[in-house]
Amino acid sequence: MSNLNIDHIKNNTFDAIVIGSGISGGWAAKEFTGKGLKTLVLERGRDVKHIIDYPTTNKFPYEFEHRGEPVLSIKKENPIAARCYAFKEDSMHFFVKDKEHPYIQEKPFDWIRGYQVGGKSLLWARQTQRWSDFDFEGPMRDDFAVDWPIRYKDIAPWYSYVEKFAGISGNKDGLNELPDGEFLPAYPLNAVEDYFKKSMITKYGNRHVISARGAHISKGSQTFYDQGRAQCQNRRLCQRGCPFGGYFSSNASTLPWAQKTGKMTLKPFSVVESVIYDDKLGKATGVRVIDTNTKEVTEYYAKVIFVNAAAINTNLILLNSKSSRFPNGLGNDSEVLGKYVAFHNYSARISAEYDGLKQFTTDGRNPVGGGYIPRFRNLMKQETDFKRGYAAGFSAYRSTDNDTSGIGEELKTQLQSKKLGPWRVGSHMMGETIPKESNFVALDTQRKDDWGIPLLKISIDYDENDAKMKKDYIEQLTEMFTEAGFKNIRPNRASQAPGLDIHEMGGARMGNDARTSILNKWNQIHACKNVFVTDGACMTSTSTQNPSLSYMAFTARAVDYAVNAMKRGEL
Repeated sequence: MSNLNIDHIKNNTFDAIVIGSGISGGWAAKEFTGKGLKTLVLERGRDVKHIIDYPTTNKFPYEFEHRGEPVLSIKKENPIAARCYAFKEDSMHFFVKDKEHPYIQEKPFDWIRGYQVGGKSLLWARQTQRWSDFDFEGPMRDDFAVDWPIRYKDIAPWYSYVEKFAGISGNKDGLNELPDGEFLPAYPLNAVEDYFKKSMITKYGNRHVISARGAHISKGSQTFYDQGRAQCQNRRLCQRGCPFGGYFSSNASTLPWAQKTGKMTLKPFSVVESVIYDDKLGKATGVRVIDTNTKEVTEYYAKVIFVNAAAINTNLILLNSKSSRFPNGLGNDSEVLGKYVAFHNYSARISAEYDGLKQFTTDGRNPVGGGYIPRFRNLMKQETDFKRGYAAGFSAYRSTDNDTSGIGEELKTQLQSKKLGPWRVGSHMMGETIPKESNFVALDTQRKDDWGIPLLKISIDYDENDAKMKKDYIEQLTEMFTEAGFKNIRPNRASQAPGLDIHEMGGARMGNDARTSILNKWNQIHACKNVFVTDGACMTSTSTQNPSLSYMAFTARAVDYAVNAMKRGEL
């Protein structure tokens, strides 16, 4: 029996364990295996193989029984998931249904999840922007949260590293608040988007409309061909999974790359219950895993563990990783684990029409969605009654009108004769929220899920700063639209709950001081040096930029540090 136990431990021992296979987990797998480490990747959901498991990717609209819309019964069964813009008939198989992993909403919060190999990298909106020192220095300058332990210069080389492999389209815009990257050709603004760009420069000087930067291969190269990826076909069916690998996902890029090394073991249907901490050794030794289907419990062991389960689930795992050394969660000496969770405020939009430039219309599709307005409030100085600021999307399209006044044959003829209408323009807000101790996630002490793990309580809400910022966005964009000559301007103050932005961050934040943070500048748990967190849970603040590119860069940087530390015998 002792020999059997030794064999079991040997067979379940790896150099590195990565929890989660989404954007950050995929990068951890690629980096560890590329450096020669035998790596176990654990995914709580099912396997999804690139191309093979994209069942709707090549379907025509008429092949969907309900023309793409989920039926009413499905929407009623999934009131949370169904609120997501991408929860449609062609992609809802990539979403966690509401009953599959319940949670407790102490305050309304829409937790959107994708439990499968690749996670939400199959569903993300693919917008990618670097952070700048305006963002990393924000908490120190504006007196909120704790100071970031790094600055732009620390992460800039790693942004370049991941951009070259992932494939990011964009222009060199020369903006200090939004650093340039290693770009493929940008998708051009259309006539009205470009008109608005020029109008804003003329009127304001410091308000920029740029081509949105996105994780799409706009021009092929050997780097991507070696990954088995081809140029983006601009189909804009990305949420179905891309058979060309035209946009970046773990499934099309990092996981197959890791698999080619022969060093990766991928185990789907593996719910991580906790990280195992050895009090005598003073470090983590492995993870405890529950089979999603059979409920069988298995332990795996490694010298280094990366927790990349997506921000909220990463908090759940760490909170549930209890020992005599850490009775309140792994590394939680500071008692801030699960606290200071923040998100992006998407709760305002504005639309309008433009009667000019009618000699133009659009041709083809823009997979990155049009334009992007980088943050322009409170950059050089505090100029408003709220902290921080917001970025915004901006897009324009030429509408078509149909005459529906006739009946019979006349109506049929008129419906077949579509006429171009006015240009329609729109913008959505992406506001930075301020991390607060009162915004937290915690374990419920009574109720458990199907795997015996405590249900998660989520208590996250907007605050007065968010309300003031939202009001300013509506006022400023209304003014900007008016200056550009847009008509029928219609603000929309949405009542959506936090979470629907799908940019939740924090809970295991980075910081210089172990008394007020969980992770150090290398994304390493202060009090448990062989455990790292590089997904959204690590974020000290949220900035206004889409966060996924930062997760990739943090991950590559942290793996490089961890491997070198292992070579030095420090882990």
